[in-house]
Amino acid sequence: MDTNPLLDDRPLPSFARIEPAHAAPAINQLLGEIKAQTEILLSGPAPGWTSALVPIEALDDRLNRAWSPISHLHNVADTEELRAAYNACLPLLTAYATDKYQSEPLYRTYRRVRDGEEYGRLGAAERRIIDNALRDFRLSGIELPPGGRARFKELKQTLARLQTKFEENVLDATHAWKRHLTDAAELNGLPESALALARQTAQREGMDGWMLTLDIPCYRPVMAYCGNRELREEMYRAHVTRASELGTGAGRFDNHAVMEEILQSRRALAQLLGFENFAEYSLATKMAKSTTEVIGFLEDLAQRAKPVAEKELRELRDFASERYQARDLQAWDIPYFSERLREARYRVSQEELRPYFPLPRVLEGLFAITRRLYGMRIEPAEAETWHPDVRFFRISDENGNVRGMFYLDLYARPLKRGGAWMDDCVSRRRRTDGSVQIPVAYLNGNFSPPVSESPSLLTHEEVLTLFHEFGHGLHHMLTCVERPGVAGINGVAWDAVEVPSQFMENWCWERAALELLSGHFQTGAPLDSSLLERLRAARNFQAGMQMVRQLEFALFDFRLHIECEPSRGRTIEAIVEEVRRDVAVIRPPAFNRFQNSFTHIFAGGYAAGYYSYKWAEVLSADAYSKFEERGIFDMQTGREFLHHILEMGGSLDAMDLFMRFRGRPPQVDALLRHSGIA
Repeated sequence: MDTNPLLDDRPLPSFARIEPAHAAPAINQLLGEIKAQTEILLSGPAPGWTSALVPIEALDDRLNRAWSPISHLHNVADTEELRAAYNACLPLLTAYATDKYQSEPLYRTYRRVRDGEEYGRLGAAERRIIDNALRDFRLSGIELPPGGRARFKELKQTLARLQTKFEENVLDATHAWKRHLTDAAELNGLPESALALARQTAQREGMDGWMLTLDIPCYRPVMAYCGNRELREEMYRAHVTRASELGTGAGRFDNHAVMEEILQSRRALAQLLGFENFAEYSLATKMAKSTTEVIGFLEDLAQRAKPVAEKELRELRDFASERYQARDLQAWDIPYFSERLREARYRVSQEELRPYFPLPRVLEGLFAITRRLYGMRIEPAEAETWHPDVRFFRISDENGNVRGMFYLDLYARPLKRGGAWMDDCVSRRRRTDGSVQIPVAYLNGNFSPPVSESPSLLTHEEVLTLFHEFGHGLHHMLTCVERPGVAGINGVAWDAVEVPSQFMENWCWERAALELLSGHFQTGAPLDSSLLERLRAARNFQAGMQMVRQLEFALFDFRLHIECEPSRGRTIEAIVEEVRRDVAVIRPPAFNRFQNSFTHIFAGGYAAGYYSYKWAEVLSADAYSKFEERGIFDMQTGREFLHHILEMGGSLDAMDLFMRFRGRPPQVDALLRHSGIA
């Protein structure tokens, strides 16, 4: 055990030395130490904040730093051995988290501090941690009788296992489908960047021609550009039937039973605690106060957006019919003809823009924008990584103080989960010796890797994704809060956690910012003013259709966690259909099983919380409107956002922090204006 790299007390994980076999021994040892030390700390006559809760925080931080690299590797390098190691540890950690918040001695200690004189002498962050902890004790069943606590623990274990199984099924189903092609005519219309990636994928498997996969850098270009309708349909079917009873490997990775058991377990857990349903339970840690408020918010947006979306769809159908004699548009035709309409109307396409967004230039611009707004300098640094493509950076403020560090892993590859995300590697914390532990983030994407001599070239949509995840990273890394429970994104109401990420996307549309982050990968030429204006003009292209699609997801998620009871006919499928009838303008084919791969709500943290994207978008658009009033690089406004939002983490109420920055409650006007709906 002396050589286990997960037990090293180093600032960063030793990725070069970590092996799956290290996981279970390290976690078992640390859990044993935490249990023994916690018993000692709580056994005194009057354990308090300084004497007990701060040392317990340090024990938890050590556990998190050991588990973080294993959890991360499970996402980015998921071998069979690593998956087994991860799944072996998950029940242990779930049991620990449940036991912690069902511990009577620990609960009494938090109550003693909350009700005693010590509470008034603590800072805002410490008081927030105590208040949150007492809330979490109640949400973890501390007030239940022994039998109820045991049932709660059983349900948490079940959910941890099922949610992991759901995500693994999606990953396996995604990688189970491949299509090898040798006739270039079948790929008619596919841009050279996508052809090069498909060619590289085939070569990696020792084949000639092109290899298509369901990874997003391959799937999206085929759907948007390939003139081969049969191939688009084939890929669409494979994508929307992943992890279902249909499609490739039908039944082998089917998530249907997993979803039903997840929903049943969530409902049982919520009702065990006295909530009517899981949506009510979910809102206990969010800004929204009631399920009625959330449904009303989503339905109001849908009522505003749906007429716009219907008009956009009519325009698309008319265009496809008149220009291409395509009169029966199916789901696999919508992206293709939408891209043709965008090109015809604005004379701009994502592929035309790709050469102007080489990843090195985009990063250079992103870092320059961060410096202008917040005074932060970002520079390369050295660290062990899990793959040669991964880079490492540090962020320093104007006084030269290191504020944070991050790993950047942006390319799609086998054994890596899809999508883009930010995760916590190390949280900011003041140690007992007075030193400060620097926060570290993982920033991950699935962009097309460099091909031959060309760098990775991003679409403008991918640039938006990069800025989005970097906003999450800044929220985590620039915090000044020194208590991990409310530092960075920790302790932030879930429906406010997307504010900094969505906020950062706005600069991707501004002329002055685009001049910093774009330049042709061969000549360095900037986006010419004509192309730039066409890009900006196309910003709200099909904004109504995009909004109702997101509202469809959000309403489905929220209503699912209120209404789903298969025994009473309220099945997953029935709720999907009702939401689509009320909100959607595009009705997918009967074989569509998008819910079977909806990892955000069945495996991520967005269960009964997907509405948070739109809720936070109201806040982020309104926050950005202050820059529109003062100037997009106004230094004072940037510092205000830094000090009131990014640095404060979850130490104060999210609405209070927003009002400190904006000077008033949030208004929906900016979102509707930015979306072209107002």
